[in-house]
Amino acid sequence: MYYDDAALFPENMTPLIITAAPYGPTWLPGDAEDIAVTWDDQVKAAVDCYKAGATMLHFHVRDPETGHLSANIDHYNYLLGRIKKEVPDMIMQVGGSIAFSPKSDGAKAEWLDYDTRHMLAELDPKPETVTIAIGTSMFDITQMWTQEDVKGTHMEDPKVIEQYAGMFTDAGPAFYLEHLKRLRKSGIQPFFTLAHIHQLEIVERLIRNGAYMGPLNTNITIYGGGGCGYNPFDWMHWLQRQPQGATVHFWGSMRVTAVAIPLGMILGHHVRVGIEDNLWNSRRERMSTVKQIEGIVDLCKRFGRKVATGKEAREIMKIGVTYNSVDETLQNLGMPPNRVGGKKGFTVFETNGKKRTDEPAGDSHPIPKAAVAAAAAAK
Repeated sequence: MYYDDAALFPENMTPLIITAAPYGPTWLPGDAEDIAVTWDDQVKAAVDCYKAGATMLHFHVRDPETGHLSANIDHYNYLLGRIKKEVPDMIMQVGGSIAFSPKSDGAKAEWLDYDTRHMLAELDPKPETVTIAIGTSMFDITQMWTQEDVKGTHMEDPKVIEQYAGMFTDAGPAFYLEHLKRLRKSGIQPFFTLAHIHQLEIVERLIRNGAYMGPLNTNITIYGGGGCGYNPFDWMHWLQRQPQGATVHFWGSMRVTAVAIPLGMILGHHVRVGIEDNLWNSRRERMSTVKQIEGIVDLCKRFGRKVATGKEAREIMKIGVTYNSVDETLQNLGMPPNRVGGKKGFTVFETNGKKRTDEPAGDSHPIPKAAVAAAAAAK
């Protein structure tokens, strides 16, 4: 990103896009006062966020019968249809971590793990965007938390914390190459949710090799535990490496959001708030998603930056736009052109999108069994 002499004056900034994350998949009913369970309450949560000033909704679905997160694609289609009808200007951003359950034993036997994630491209009505991870990484969101952060929630149980501490984001090339193809075919824009700067480097390679051609909407994810943590120098380095034509959204975790989210707004970028990321204000008082949105809107008024309307948010993120060549993509993102005759490596290859049984590695070397298998395949 490039900052000229007048870039930090609020009147020169694009209007702020506020993403609301009110569905809180980490939490159970009772963990926060504003967790929506019934269909009507889940619709109301979206409407309330929009009225408070959010123009993008990070979308998950809770099964009203169980109170837990749903893996039923019919539930997603139903709730998407209702919310789009109630708040048609709001951008729907479906969380890409979902894997839908097969509807029959036969389908379960036939499908592999990635098939159920690729079904995000089949949602009807279509969301404007789906989050996509690029590059497998550890995702221990509890590493940065304290006992006070989970006070009054089911996370006070050490066994629950242990389960969350073992999470990984599984996003190797066999997944993301196929997923990007399917999203493009369905007219759904990917939103690149990255854990650290080296995953941003992979995205650049995908762009330079033509595996992705479109606007770049991404974030700085400040969660720690395998991804970017709470050191602001890391945030600034990441921001420095972002292409000029990208939109950058700051996502925080727990009380660091009281620092990171206002900073993102002041630097001219966009923000996400809600109980999915944080339950507290800086004084350790519970804070609902709507209250978090209202707090950012109030900060914008004091600072002098405009909050984006739904129409403006769509224009800023270039919703519905695709590009038809590598050069067109690079030009629109403000990235240097590819070096003529430059070696591009093996970033892109044909894949059926199915999950492989990858062999582990240690000390930067493949385990011998993997090397033997690779040698056999080469014959």
